[in-house]
Amino acid sequence: MKYVLGIDIGTSAVKTCLMNEQGQIVDEASCTYRLYHEKSGYSEQKPQDWVDGITVSIQEIIGRFSEDAANIVGISYSGQMHGLVLLDEVGEVIRPAILWNDTRTTAQCEQIVAQVGKERLLAITKNPALEGFTLPKILWVKEHEPENFVKAKSFVLPKDYVRYVMTGKVQMERSDAAGTLLLDIERNDWSTEVAEAVGIDITLCPPLIDATTEVGTLTEAFATATGLAITTKVYGGGADNACGAVGSGIVATNKSMVSIGTSGVLLSFEQVPDKDFGGKVHYFNHAVTDAYYTMGVTLSAGHSLSWFKETFAKDSSFDELLAGTEEVAAGSNGLLFTPYLVGERTPYADSTIRASFIGIDTAHTRAHFAKAVLEGITFSLRDTLEIFRASGKEIQDIISIGGGAKNPQWLQMQADIFNAKIYKLQNEQGPSIGACMIALVGSGLVASFEEAVDKCVAMGEVFVPIAENVAVYNEVYKVYTQIYEHTKSLNEALQAFR
Repeated sequence: MKYVLGIDIGTSAVKTCLMNEQGQIVDEASCTYRLYHEKSGYSEQKPQDWVDGITVSIQEIIGRFSEDAANIVGISYSGQMHGLVLLDEVGEVIRPAILWNDTRTTAQCEQIVAQVGKERLLAITKNPALEGFTLPKILWVKEHEPENFVKAKSFVLPKDYVRYVMTGKVQMERSDAAGTLLLDIERNDWSTEVAEAVGIDITLCPPLIDATTEVGTLTEAFATATGLAITTKVYGGGADNACGAVGSGIVATNKSMVSIGTSGVLLSFEQVPDKDFGGKVHYFNHAVTDAYYTMGVTLSAGHSLSWFKETFAKDSSFDELLAGTEEVAAGSNGLLFTPYLVGERTPYADSTIRASFIGIDTAHTRAHFAKAVLEGITFSLRDTLEIFRASGKEIQDIISIGGGAKNPQWLQMQADIFNAKIYKLQNEQGPSIGACMIALVGSGLVASFEEAVDKCVAMGEVFVPIAENVAVYNEVYKVYTQIYEHTKSLNEALQAFR
């Protein structure tokens, strides 16, 4: 039997999965690491912590593996997007990684728009300049840490750094490169035009590879440290959302998924790189070669529910928090919640807007508020769905993963608010299963991503829209979409008091 490893480098932990050639997860291990918040809005990690966590997790799996380690023939990765790792001329890390959720770069985003042009940036990168992306972070270092910037000879993203340590080769995989604001999406190559406009030497950008590209084999040092065979082959891997899509079967036209974790994502497969969404949603290269995906983001999805629990029902479990919500009718008796706790990404890209409860009266109980939070999160994701449908996409079936797929009531709510069939997976493992599937395809153990989906992805329960609820939610959603414009100026005025 042959095996592959899929490694997911998350924001709080690494998760490593061992999959056999039949597509079954046979073991897994994880290891947590620290986040560093030196100042408000700063979010950093030490790249060595990722390497140490991966080493420990692989050692744990090898310690339980009863076969020859040489039977583990391939490794691939999923990684948190956008994080900046700067390397010097000998490949050493210059400073801690600046992560995707770091928000210090507003001025640099404005600089990019001014120097490249808003419309030109969208035409080249298919994405607007947002604080989470990598290029603003590079420009921040250039301005505020010139002594570090002058040392920089290359930059990579988290999973690409880990792969470099394991193989000794500095490269960047395209689904992650698409989130840097330096990739020309249609040309599938680095944009000299953007780099020159902002004063970045294009040689800072490493060679590009695809998710299934065979990079090489493990270094002797890494193989020795983990117990893996030096013959183990290493493949490019993908961005976490791309890997989550692969692991959910989103590898062909007309496939879409919703993922509700701390943040929320609604993602849809695209076969071509030149659709025009006007920058309202993200447009990235997929882990599937020569394919793409579009994606909208709700910043505080599961985070809104966690906040509500911690603030108003701290001693309750989530099951206790949601008890009674099934008795509350669709629309929560006229109570609406907007999940803008930390601003919003899609469709507004507004860091100042904040959350609201609208329509509170004395008839509302905690169950009404809890259900309104679930509905508000789902309405926010419907904002993305409406952008997709307005572009001509027909979305009738959606796979749901993450925390939002653990509660049957919430799954039914997604079906009713989206007016689409919602499918739950039997074997959800998150982006790590997508990383395993990339290794299966790269190694030739399966012939294609479609075959990998057949082996690895099993559909579970299906939730069908209830016509009565769809009608109610369509009307309530019309009200929901008005709240942003009516509260925008109020939140701007309140910003001074935060």
